Amino acid sequence: MTRWLELADGVLARRYEHLDQTLGLVVGRERCLVVDTGGDEVRGAEFAAAIREITGVPWLVVLTHAHFDHHFGTRAFLPCRVWAHERCRPAMGADRAEWAAKLRQEGSGELAARLEEAELVPPTDTLTTEVTLDLGGRRVTLLHPGRGHTDHDVAVHVPDAAVLFAGDLVEQGAPPSIGPDSHVTEWPHALDRLLALCPGMIVQGHGDPVDAAFLRRQRDELSRSSARPT
Repeated sequence: MTRWLELADGVLARRYEHLDQTLGLVVGRERCLVVDTGGDEVRGAEFAAAIREITGVPWLVVLTHAHFDHHFGTRAFLPCRVWAHERCRPAMGADRAEWAAKLRQEGSGELAARLEEAELVPPTDTLTTEVTLDLGGRRVTLLHPGRGHTDHDVAVHVPDAAVLFAGDLVEQGAPPSIGPDSHVTEWPHALDRLLALCPGMIVQGHGDPVDAAFLRRQRDELSRSSARPT
């Protein structure tokens, strides 16, 4: 099941059953910002077509991090500028073979093949800490709040709508995904940086949108996890 959620005027999230994934869209008068593109070119093409039913303005893409499900759909949006953190590009594609094998083990051979065949599209523009983009009557800030889920997470703040796209720094419906490239002891500090933006709604890469109270609870749980002896 696929559906749009309208979060504010011109700010939307597209929900997918597979991986419980959420992709984002922020629309201005002159251009729109696409937040992540999905895990393969079929998903990317579907997302691009769905966006074109909403707006015809040119798009920019921002990748919240380098895990496969967030960027292998980018080819469908070309040509366009693709933003990411400066450490994103070296990490892109590192998990492709692992996830393709996992999908095959789960009986999803078609999804595995689509992932293996997808073109890796590197970012054209990078940020270190933050950058503000003008979409025409609406400004959005791309920021790296610190190391957490990865060392190159990017969040997207839409201040006029009080909406924050947090990528996989936040997760609803499951515990935060902690992998070998995560930085658990620093992750709560990154969430503090996001809370300082006073978001009214947080949209994460997986699950339904949440509020600041949910974000605080997840920060506290991560703080307890990082304090436990290993």
